Amino acid sequence: MLSSVTCPLERQIPSLRIAIQEGLSNEENVCLRLEELEVLDEKRLEAQQRLECYQACISRTFNKKVRPRSFQVEDLVLVVRRPIIVTHCTKNKFVSKWDGPYVVQDDYTNGAYKLVAKDGLRIGPVNGKFLKLHHA
Repeated sequence: MLSSVTCPLERQIPSLRIAIQEGLSNEENVCLRLEELEVLDEKRLEAQQRLECYQACISRTFNKKVRPRSFQVEDLVLVVRRPIIVTHCTKNKFVSKWDGPYVVQDDYTNGAYKLVAKDGLRIGPVNGKFLKLHHA
């Protein structure tokens, strides 16, 4: 009983069993299979293009909220205290989350900065996302 029932997928892409049932020759079946493979390649390319468009759209949406931060040499900056520990105690409520000010000594190409404290202590490299300008 199961052998007489065929899946819809087998009707769309004829398998050897369907080809035998419909009386197709091997050459005709091979031609049909090659045509289906070519169509599949086209569908894969279309899917890849849609995926790339979708990823570009998501990237644009995400990058709208990103604020680029760049600092020049000799800028005064503050550095986030790490590790940032979130506590629910009231005694640490007014403690600053930032250390500094520090002077930017060197700017690396990947967004990192070497910092120097007023006493000459060198700090770094520090990622730019952990810095903000100090307005004196």
